[in-house]
Amino acid sequence: MKQPDRFTERFDWGLTFILLVFCIISLVGISSAQGQYEGNFVLKQAIWYGVGFFIIVGAVQFEPDQYRKMAPYLYVVGVTLLMVLAVAPESIAQETNGATRWLELPGIGSFQPSELMKIFYILMLASVVSRHQENFILKNIKHDLWLLGKILLVALIPMAFILRQPDLGTSLVFIAISAGVIIVSGVSWKLLIPAFSLTAVGSATVYFLVMHAPDWLELIGLRPYQFDRVISWRKPELYAADEGYNLLQAMTSIGSGQMLGNGFQSNQVNVPEHHTDFIFTTFGEDFGFIGASFVVAWFMFLIYHLTHIALLTKDPFSTYLSVGVISMLTFQVFQNIGMTIQVLPVTGLTLPLVSYGGTSIMITMFSLGLIYSIRFHHRNYMFGGDTEIK
Repeated sequence: MKQPDRFTERFDWGLTFILLVFCIISLVGISSAQGQYEGNFVLKQAIWYGVGFFIIVGAVQFEPDQYRKMAPYLYVVGVTLLMVLAVAPESIAQETNGATRWLELPGIGSFQPSELMKIFYILMLASVVSRHQENFILKNIKHDLWLLGKILLVALIPMAFILRQPDLGTSLVFIAISAGVIIVSGVSWKLLIPAFSLTAVGSATVYFLVMHAPDWLELIGLRPYQFDRVISWRKPELYAADEGYNLLQAMTSIGSGQMLGNGFQSNQVNVPEHHTDFIFTTFGEDFGFIGASFVVAWFMFLIYHLTHIALLTKDPFSTYLSVGVISMLTFQVFQNIGMTIQVLPVTGLTLPLVSYGGTSIMITMFSLGLIYSIRFHHRNYMFGGDTEIK
């Protein structure tokens, strides 16, 4: 069978359909939530989606091998932007809610360097792991430790700047990306099991310190407001006037929808950041358990589609790249939805493709553009013969 050559046959129309549905979901949710705000967020979000699709078309123009070559340079650009944010004057890097995460660029507006760094990190990580596997064909513990050391070094540099902002939520995204790529990289489970066990113990220790000795954590740069989020997560009713307010309002909003919801634009419960961080509550309140479940199911459909592409690609770099994107999106979805129903502590992570925000939409579309590139140029990287991505 001849491999498809025409653009219309090589372009991933299935993923495009998934994104168009997400666009509708996002616009519906924002339309319902924006009643408590001034400004037309729906129109702005539609424009950002339009820009995002242009980004995808641009991303497709480069083959995976070209991204692999560009990865180190893009990584340096991302780290440089984080360094600029760290030393920039308050006029272009204003502090908001105790954190400095945004650059105010004249003529462009607000821009969050850490969002772009997530994509550059995925590219760099995929490049480092694939090159390591090429250089060390024979696997042993020594080579695996060397690979883990490389990954740790590549991850710690941007994370150091991001934690300094501070932005614990984005740092956790970097950890999730790293974990996903490491699991599929071929590193021996003799190393992974102890490493993951130590991580679990470390997380439990941090939780214990937050609850009983927070002063110790301030010595490594964490801020008191981050501790409050964890404490108020456990017992939000005790912090109903401040740290626990958002969570209580979110749970009340979702619970009020019950099975079928209160109807579009019901807005019976005032939820802060209704159109951004807590947009999932809109679907629970307006469309009930059925509507909220549809949003979750559609994310599962997206992850399944991306996983299908990752499993079929033969090129190691493309595989690690796909896994990095999947890990990033999966963690952000799990974290955002989990925090609205008290499964996880509240962080500043938005719901990908649904929450309002130009930076979030463009970066997510860019990450998916990388998957489009793998699909579009698949004839160079598939198993051969008649095998192709459907």
